[in-house]
Amino acid sequence: MSNEDVNQGRRWFLIGSTAAVGAVGAAGVAVPFVKSWNPSARAKAAGAPIKIDISKISPGERVIAEWRSKPIWVVRRTKEALDNLPKLDDSLRDPRSDMDQQPAYARNPNRSIKDEYLILIGLCTHLGCSPTYRPELGAKDLGGDAWLGGFFCPCHGSKFDLAGRVFQGVPAPYNLEVPPHYYEDDNTIVIGAEEKA
Repeated sequence: MSNEDVNQGRRWFLIGSTAAVGAVGAAGVAVPFVKSWNPSARAKAAGAPIKIDISKISPGERVIAEWRSKPIWVVRRTKEALDNLPKLDDSLRDPRSDMDQQPAYARNPNRSIKDEYLILIGLCTHLGCSPTYRPELGAKDLGGDAWLGGFFCPCHGSKFDLAGRVFQGVPAPYNLEVPPHYYEDDNTIVIGAEEKA
C-alpha cells in the first residue's frame, strides 16, 4: 500500500465527514427557519372556530362574541321582527342578498339557517365601525314609522335591517357579512367553520 492510497482514502473520509457535518449544520439552521413560516399557537387560536351558547338568549336579545378579532353578533329575532322583514324590501339596496356576503345556506330572505337566529359580523361595510343594535320599532331618530328595527352605524349613518341588509341611500355599500357557521346542537353555534357533510 502506497502513501497515495492511504491519502486518497483519508481524503474521501474527510470529504464525507465534512459533508455530513455540513448537512447537519444546514438542517439545524433550516428547521427553525422553516418552522417560523408556520403560524404560532396564538395565531392559530385567533382564527380557530368558536362556540356560542344560545340557550339563554331571549327573543329580541343580542349576544356578542369575538372571532378573528371581529365582533360576532347573535340576535334571537322575535316573530314580529321576522314578519316585518319583507315589508322593507323596497327600501333596501340588496333585499334578496344577491351579493356574495353570506354562505350559500344563509342566502335566503332571513339570511340564516334557522329563521329565529341571525348571525353577523358586527362591522359596518362602509369603514368598519361597529353599528349599534336598535331593535325598537318606530325610533324617531331613525325614520319614525319606517324604522322596523335593525342596526345603525353612528359613524356615518348607515342603517341595516334585522337581517343585516343595508338600506338604500346610506354610505355602506353592502349588507353586513354572515360568517361561516353551523349548529352543533340546539343550544350551540360554531362560528368559523361549516358543518361537514
